[in-house]
Amino acid sequence: MVYIALLRGINVGGKNKMDMKLLKKAFERVGMNSVVTYINSGNIIFTDNSQSRTKISHILEEAIHADFGLEIKVVVRSFDDFKKIMHSLPDSWTNDQQMKSDVLFLWDDVNDESVLDKLVIKPEFDTVKYVTGAILWSVDRKNVTKSGMMKLARSTIYQQMTVRNVNTTRKIYELMQVQAEEK
Repeated sequence: MVYIALLRGINVGGKNKMDMKLLKKAFERVGMNSVVTYINSGNIIFTDNSQSRTKISHILEEAIHADFGLEIKVVVRSFDDFKKIMHSLPDSWTNDQQMKSDVLFLWDDVNDESVLDKLVIKPEFDTVKYVTGAILWSVDRKNVTKSGMMKLARSTIYQQMTVRNVNTTRKIYELMQVQAEEK
């Protein structure tokens, strides 16, 4: 089965530095196959046919701790999970000079629509949707400073998610599709 591992908070502001080649080797060392990394922010596509998402997440967190000495949370989503998120992501959402659009991938223990109640959402500026596994959030760039998204990093729920912009999310999906077609 094809999976994506999304690491939270690596290679940001000089903290939690990880070389992607070494990270790939760590994944392979613990039995993950067809490992491909995408950009430096901790997006790793791989295959595994014998373990649950939860078990894989635990194995990867332990491998990262063993190889890098870092306590990094890892969100794991299967290709089918990711496909459902992508089908809910509006094609019109962009991450460019006009629009800021992100996918907030949720830890399993907060993966419920009630998570929206813990966010500051300003409906006059923000478009926010819950889909199993993630929150989709978009705002016009001219309104970013007025958006509830600006308060996200100060919220307690922020520690239970990892964020990717829609451009990165779409590219990850393309890479996962390639792996799924090769299986």
